Amino acid sequence: MALTFYWYPKCGTCRKAKRWLDEHGVDVRTVHLVDEPLTKEELARLHRQSGLPLRKFFNTSGMKYRELGLKDQLDRASEEEMLDWLASDGMLVKRPILTDGERVVVGFREQEYEAFFAQRPPAAT
Repeated sequence: MALTFYWYPKCGTCRKAKRWLDEHGVDVRTVHLVDEPLTKEELARLHRQSGLPLRKFFNTSGMKYRELGLKDQLDRASEEEMLDWLASDGMLVKRPILTDGERVVVGFREQEYEAFFAQRPPAAT
């Protein structure tokens, strides 16, 4: 399955991740998280596939996160509420997100990308 890379091009971490992908010859379909925000259903699927707590999908260093005071609300929020917040504004979503349709990496750490591709089955010929 094709790789999808959800990002915000002005984000330095996203640019680092994209550069890593380019340097390693990895072809991805890019999706601009602000211009094409993820739906609640897409976020729920990515969350399930990632195996991460849903709170890991929040861009906790973002202005929007602070403006909404989400730090104090996440502990008592339901999964539904969290998905609603994330789907309401692409700037609330931690980025980048890389997926092959089954596995998901949130954020960018070189070691995680290396592990992701080490475990990836070879493309069919």
